Amino acid sequence: MFTLSNRLAQRTSVLRRYAGVRSLFIQTQTTPNESALKFLPSIKVLQNETTIEFLSGREASKSPLALRLFAIDGVKSVMLGPDFITVEKTQQVEDWSLLKPGVFAILTEFLNSGEKILDEDHVLEEDVMFDDNDDEVVSMIKELIFTRIRPAIRDDGGDIEFVDFVESEGKVLLRLRGACRSCDSSSITLKNGIESMLKHYIEEVQTVEQIDDGEGEAEVAAKEAEKPKFQEAKITPRQREFNDAPPSL
Repeated sequence: MFTLSNRLAQRTSVLRRYAGVRSLFIQTQTTPNESALKFLPSIKVLQNETTIEFLSGREASKSPLALRLFAIDGVKSVMLGPDFITVEKTQQVEDWSLLKPGVFAILTEFLNSGEKILDEDHVLEEDVMFDDNDDEVVSMIKELIFTRIRPAIRDDGGDIEFVDFVESEGKVLLRLRGACRSCDSSSITLKNGIESMLKHYIEEVQTVEQIDDGEGEAEVAAKEAEKPKFQEAKITPRQREFNDAPPSL
């Protein structure tokens, strides 16, 4: 028998689901990359200020959310950030109006469902941030990247990863992700923005180079082979003044 209490319970359940959908407000933000769009769902996406990028549906098997987004014809890549999701479309899709409704529908349904964004057994790679074993120059490079450069990159729907510093050449190796990875203006940002800032503050830096996934390991390995087996620890780091206005990104 369908009692009054059953009806009230069912109605309450429906109202809760409806209220959840209504409370999730998703905004979009354009990026310098015309093929990438940033979605802001007004809730936390990933913890610990982490980002993770999926370049194919096969990689997206680690994330039920990314996997559903790749089911949309025309989605090329997906990057999940702390409070945003960047979706890149293929060149075959000329207008975002063809993809946005599908992306909105999936994000709204998924984020309201309470389902885990990443598989429970998936462990996020640790960011190459500050390390007690870093020498003074690398520590300064990382400080500038993570405190001054990264916020601007993430605001454009991307991210930046420090790979290595080749001391013999004064070369900083970086990896751009998300909207910035395939952006036509990434080389300008790299040279006129990131490189200028690092050279402005750190005289040891001569150039900055962007590498793709899978590149750079040979240079890193060669550098590690040249290091002495034991290094004397630096007790007092060199003090730097940050009074001058930095080059803007």
